[in-house]
Amino acid sequence: MSDETDPWVHPEVAVLGAALRARGLVAPVLEQAPLAESRAAYDAIGAYLCENSQALQDETEVMVPGPHGLIRCLVYRPDGARAPVPALVYFHGGGFALGRVDEWRGMMREMVRRSGVAAINVDYRRSPESRFPVQFDEAVAAIRHFAANGTAHGVQGDALAAGGDSAGANLALAAACALRDAGASPLKFLLLYYGVFSWETDTDSWRRLGSGAFGLSISQIDWIRSHYLANEQQRTDWRAAPLDARLDDLPPVQLHAASLDPLLDDSRRLRERLVARGVAVGLQVHEGVPHGFIRNGRLLSVAREAVNRGADGVSAALGVNPTHAA
Repeated sequence: MSDETDPWVHPEVAVLGAALRARGLVAPVLEQAPLAESRAAYDAIGAYLCENSQALQDETEVMVPGPHGLIRCLVYRPDGARAPVPALVYFHGGGFALGRVDEWRGMMREMVRRSGVAAINVDYRRSPESRFPVQFDEAVAAIRHFAANGTAHGVQGDALAAGGDSAGANLALAAACALRDAGASPLKFLLLYYGVFSWETDTDSWRRLGSGAFGLSISQIDWIRSHYLANEQQRTDWRAAPLDARLDDLPPVQLHAASLDPLLDDSRRLRERLVARGVAVGLQVHEGVPHGFIRNGRLLSVAREAVNRGADGVSAALGVNPTHAA
């Protein structure tokens, strides 16, 4: 376990940082830089992390209908798959304002190869051009579309999981709650990486780790909230803060968190509330890594481990034997 006064940092984190700096890939301070500059830096880092990623044989871009217009999605199917297969509908991170599905290509490919399950990465609209509840609406719409029309995209609409990292984990959990409330949810499993499940910063992990020394800071989460929410009253809306949603009758949940992430207590509190509601849930805290580590599998063994654990959970929940994956 990490010492709370002097947290242990995985040696590979320094290697990752040095590799990025050597290529001039240094993100500006989010709350101080123009948004276009932050997006460009985030995109460039993502492109580097996906370099040399081997494409799957079946990768398709599709546009699906949503309440705010068409939603771009990338569908990845396992090599050799002929019939429709179960699928993970995934929502990427980036504080609702940064990132594109293209920057998760490497992770999605490894998830599919490991699990034998298809992956659908949803390119929801970004803030502040589009604000809450647009992203929530699109998350629900995307899952519903593939549940109803999966065969057309080579996936089984009645065998779906949902997942995401950071802001994307927020969307996946909130969408799962909405689909449960609507009845007959198609979701069989939730895979959530270090989600922002509330907007509270008065927690132990925020007090210990919120300075920005390991990336995410209180000033950054305030920036993210101000760009995502249309007004401060929305910060208590369960669709924006799903930690406060009704959490019973959800599918099994696999949570992953990072020991250097100020959002760590969000995952811990979510686990406690799910247990209290009788939902099957597991939480793994990955030691020595900060928020946002999941797409760094090119250089972080911890990220590769977390993707593998997630893939194994998805395949088990959806009844796919990963040893049959191409």
